[in-house]
Amino acid sequence: MALPLLPLALSILLLSATSAQALRFVIDRKECFAHPVEYDGDLVHVSYVVVKSDSTWAFEQAGVDLVVEGPGGIQAYDVRNKPEEKGQFVAHSKGLYKFCFHNLSPVHETIAFDVYVGHFPPPDDHAKDDHIDPLMGQIARLEEALYSVSFEQHWLQAQTERQSVLNNAMSKRVVYKAVVESAALISASLLQVYLLRRLFEKRFASSRV
Repeated sequence: MALPLLPLALSILLLSATSAQALRFVIDRKECFAHPVEYDGDLVHVSYVVVKSDSTWAFEQAGVDLVVEGPGGIQAYDVRNKPEEKGQFVAHSKGLYKFCFHNLSPVHETIAFDVYVGHFPPPDDHAKDDHIDPLMGQIARLEEALYSVSFEQHWLQAQTERQSVLNNAMSKRVVYKAVVESAALISASLLQVYLLRRLFEKRFASSRV
């Protein structure tokens, strides 16, 4: 019985692959994406990270708003002025959910965005069979675990990339500060030499008179 059920399990996993979505995009002011939720009460996992910015100087304060609207324009989830976020919400009604990002910075930003919908089918969704029901439950749990691992990996990768960009920006800032301080020190030294020469020249001229 196990071998005939294997193609069924693989087919279900392939069909359910549409419940996850991973994007990377550059935002100017506003960008929106749609993702379907097929069942009432599904748990929607969402994460994003601002990984890059056109301005390295303002990157540490870079943040975006995320507003999620469900069917009928009802707000289901929102995040305000954060450079990164990972959360979840319950989709009280099935349908198309719209994820809208609002850029609060005057420059372009690159965002890594992930969303997936977790669904555990109740026993009534499938035929009453001693072999099918346990298999469907195990497939649902396996699917949820796989998406959860992938979701967490994307989140950690985006965070690592953002931290790398921050470190590079900080290094450039330190070098720039060192160059400016060195230039200021050299300028002050040259000014002191010039003033001392002028002072000695005046004293030498007055002593000759």
